[in-house]
Amino acid sequence: MKKDIHPNNYRLVVFRDISVDKSWLTYSCASTREKEVFEDGKEYPLVKLEISSESHPFFTGKMKFVDTAGRIDKFNKKFAKFSKEQ
Repeated sequence: MKKDIHPNNYRLVVFRDISVDKSWLTYSCASTREKEVFEDGKEYPLVKLEISSESHPFFTGKMKFVDTAGRIDKFNKKFAKFSKEQ
């Protein structure tokens, strides 16, 4: 194995899927400034996710639109002039 190519800052991190409000604790080296107290009462770094296996349609079998950035509204406004008038 090559030396000094792997990150050395692995630590316990809380990942939270904000669309279904589910959290889990795992090891990661993802950088974050936020912290959260987990179920065990200890404080850990927090990484927020918009979609994960807890909310993705492939894993849940449910279709759900996640539009936190307003992309759908922006698209509809941009192309509204091309739609057929009824």
